Amino acid sequence: MIEQTQEPGSSAPRRVVVAGAGMAGVQTAVALREQGFTGDVLLIGAEPHQPYDRPPLSKAVLLGKSEGSAFDVDFEALGIELRLGCEVLGLRPSDHELDTEDGPVPYDVLVVATGAEPVGLPGAAGVPGVHLLRTLDDAERLRPVLARRHDIVVVGAGWIGAEFTTAAREAGCAVTVVEAAERPLAGALPAEVAAPMAAWYADAGAVLRTHARVARVEPGAVLLDDGTRLPAGAVVVGIGARPATAWLAGSGIEFGSHGEIVADEHLRTAVPDVYAVGDCASFPSGRYGERLLVHHWDNALQGPRTVAVNIVGRATGETPAVYDPVPYFWSEQFGRFVQYAGHHAAADTTLWRGDPAGPAWSVCWLRGERLVALLAVGRPRDLAQGRRLIESGTPMNRVLLADPARPMKAATA
Repeated sequence: MIEQTQEPGSSAPRRVVVAGAGMAGVQTAVALREQGFTGDVLLIGAEPHQPYDRPPLSKAVLLGKSEGSAFDVDFEALGIELRLGCEVLGLRPSDHELDTEDGPVPYDVLVVATGAEPVGLPGAAGVPGVHLLRTLDDAERLRPVLARRHDIVVVGAGWIGAEFTTAAREAGCAVTVVEAAERPLAGALPAEVAAPMAAWYADAGAVLRTHARVARVEPGAVLLDDGTRLPAGAVVVGIGARPATAWLAGSGIEFGSHGEIVADEHLRTAVPDVYAVGDCASFPSGRYGERLLVHHWDNALQGPRTVAVNIVGRATGETPAVYDPVPYFWSEQFGRFVQYAGHHAAADTTLWRGDPAGPAWSVCWLRGERLVALLAVGRPRDLAQGRRLIESGTPMNRVLLADPARPMKAATA
């Protein structure tokens, strides 16, 4: 249970420091100005690059179609101070100071937006030719690999693995994907929903090997635990990400089971004057009745608005805004536009719209008669209408909903 000691009507903060210059951090700084905050805003980023968006890294930047994806934000005009190439090292709440490579940084309010970091493959650190894909520098290192059309082994058939495989096949590389589970997206989607996606790899000319565990990686090859040796000019690891929160150890911040910051419904932490937003924080969802940890772009876009409203509203005694979104993400893979909205864990019914062997179909998850989640493949109208139906909690007619020719908004009870 998170308890905050700060009181409504307390004096307005004069200085807000945002730790993390990715989407969540940048949007927090911008939203503070949009909400009329006139104090100092300092945005600290570990990377030396101008703050940038991540989705193009696995697509346009990787394929050399774009040199970067810097945010179109005039930080100087907004009065946002940037401190880049500066890693945060620790937090001392009693002093209201953030420890960084450049020394201590005082704050009135701190927003932690340090995101997530990719999980490395055990035993592969330092092996030549092994890559992660999370940062602009990662994408830049991989561009010549694709340009030379290396044989590539991708470890992990999740979202990032599928997107990288798509780009690598477009570049003309031979790609083998190894996945320890029995299907792609095993941690994200139920078996019957993920099963049709396995065929997408072969259709794109990639080899997908499931039930395949990596025993070790050596220069030029990946060895599986069944003795198979896969030639590999490069190895790309996409086996998940963990919240980048280790630097907060000993600060009094409460952590969840995944190492994430435990925030309340207002995105406040257990430490006074410290908020957390984006990939590094979980929040309680009244809509879904459980705590959610959402590692997707839209969460990093939406959460900062709530944080900014609550920081600015503290001094005026306004009731804090509650953060309870319908989670949303998308993925472009194998010539398909895949979108997901909601949270299907508590659903009791799965309903299909269209043939999953075809180019366009959707899956609806219901709890009782209400839609709680939706996966749309090549059906963006389903997603747009379904997301609104989830938000409104409108009862659905299951028979009508199962008809892919009927708009979802016309399938209500």
